[in-house]
Amino acid sequence: MQRPETDEYNPFFNRYISLVPEGDYIELLKTNSQEITDFFSGIPVEKHNYRYAAGKWSVKDILMHITDTERVMMYRALCAARGDSSIVLGNMDEDSYASNADVTGRTLESILSEFNSLRKSTEIFFENLREESTRLRAKTETHPITARAVGYILIGHPMHHMRVIKEKYL
Repeated sequence: MQRPETDEYNPFFNRYISLVPEGDYIELLKTNSQEITDFFSGIPVEKHNYRYAAGKWSVKDILMHITDTERVMMYRALCAARGDSSIVLGNMDEDSYASNADVTGRTLESILSEFNSLRKSTEIFFENLREESTRLRAKTETHPITARAVGYILIGHPMHHMRVIKEKYL
């Protein structure tokens, strides 16, 4: 799958897409999946609920956010790849998602298992997507988005959050 052009997504998402190295998309996605698993599996238990400041998310909250984003963005990829322009996809209110996803009773391992299940589905979806389908666009409130743009966002978004965790949590 080809890297998206800048007119295929909201410029906000360049912060994630720019983190994705050059290479075969499916290999990059699978490598990213393993890196996410290895990274979160290696975080000490005493850091799972850690917040570096008041009002900031915990490590478990961040992983749940990555998981929720995977779900939302894959719906966008599906709409785009299937040529569904009948609806306008709304923005994701990440703070609302986070405040309503109570992870206090969950283990990091449980959330990671949920993420890995979703990510496997993402891998299968993109492995079987024709190149021409990756260029189709879905409507969002601000900018159209292609399936391939979503695919690259789904690699860069967790990379961004893992970098933040390394810098501020560990």
